[in-house]
Amino acid sequence: MNKLVNRSLATGALIAAMAMATSASAAISQGATAPDFTAQASQAGKATTITLAKALKSGPVIVYFFPSAYTGGCDIEAHAFATEAAKFTAAGATIIGVSADSIQRLNAFSADPNYCAGKFPVASDPEGKIAASYDLKMSAAEPNATDVRGAVIDHGFISRTTFVIGRDGKIAAVFSSEADHLHPQDHVSKSLAIVEQLQSAKSP
Repeated sequence: MNKLVNRSLATGALIAAMAMATSASAAISQGATAPDFTAQASQAGKATTITLAKALKSGPVIVYFFPSAYTGGCDIEAHAFATEAAKFTAAGATIIGVSADSIQRLNAFSADPNYCAGKFPVASDPEGKIAASYDLKMSAAEPNATDVRGAVIDHGFISRTTFVIGRDGKIAAVFSSEADHLHPQDHVSKSLAIVEQLQSAKSP
């Protein structure tokens, strides 16, 4: 984890630029029906296709939008989701990450043992269409931006926002780093607490 924190500090300037670029937007709210989507995604380094409606057949779904793979906060968040993946599974929940990264970048990120570690899919939304359906804005690409590997980031940034969607397709909770002043890890702990509550609520 220290390695991730150090990388986060090393990319502080980029994260600050991303925070400024991804100005807060009024995401769709709790109780609304979550927009369905189908997207190309990657899990464990392999491209696949995911559909929200299909995932909901198994239980609640966490759809979390993040600015970019291989940047400090997003790396910490992915690592935390991967670390807690078994607990989400035990609560009957599915995790889906969404960013504007290309599928090629996500193939590497999804398989990286330091981050997603093959535990959940990350979907590519290069034009921000999925984000827009959730009333999230995508900023333009930052000139000369690079990730923690030194690779160029040539896509826009979607603000860090998490939606916990109940099996009924309704949004049970929504929170963002900007509006709620959350650390990336908070998105994971809050999501887990909510799906565990949903699981307890349906138990006899």
